[in-house]
Amino acid sequence: MQPVLLRSHSKHMHDEPSREFAGRGFGSRPTRGLAFGRNVRQISVADMNLGPTRRMAIVAAAVLTLDQITKLAVLKYLGYTQEKVVINGFFKFVHWWNTGAAWSLFNQFAGSNELLALFAVAALLVLFFTRHHFDSHTLLGQLSLGLIFGGIAGNLVDRFVRQHVVDFIYFYLNRRGGGELGFPAFNVADSAICTGVALLFLLSWQKDQAAGSPAKTPAQQS
Repeated sequence: MQPVLLRSHSKHMHDEPSREFAGRGFGSRPTRGLAFGRNVRQISVADMNLGPTRRMAIVAAAVLTLDQITKLAVLKYLGYTQEKVVINGFFKFVHWWNTGAAWSLFNQFAGSNELLALFAVAALLVLFFTRHHFDSHTLLGQLSLGLIFGGIAGNLVDRFVRQHVVDFIYFYLNRRGGGELGFPAFNVADSAICTGVALLFLLSWQKDQAAGSPAKTPAQQS
């Protein structure tokens, strides 16, 4: 009978540590790890599955932030009409005011700032409610619309807060007889608007090309 009792006691002794470890939580760690991994995967998938409107809003917010930060830097480090040459005869930072449209268009008309501010608000509303007609279901379409939204909003902030748009990027060439031949000064918002419009034209051209090319029959593909 004694060997039987010894085997029973040894089995009991082997079972005790396993219960102790399980009670301390060692046995539940794999389950917790799996649950944590599932939560991480769910969060990452949710972050990647951003809706089209949210993606456009993120791009627009980034453009608006960059535009206002650069303009605040110009206001701090350059006085009105002051210039800072970066590449002599080609590029410099300036501090110019513009009450007109991009590249100083309509700058000479009185009250152009107020009219263009109203036009910008109307353009934002029209673009937002008609965004589904501009390939907003594609990433390139969302990028282009986000750039346009952010650019319009950036200059709109200037018109409401400062009553003029701050332009500071200026490319130019020195003339032989003296003076400069330059491209109208612009800013980050202007660049974003032009880039967004160019991307929309590219998308429209790609759609026209795809619609104009005839579909190949199985015989032609072979």
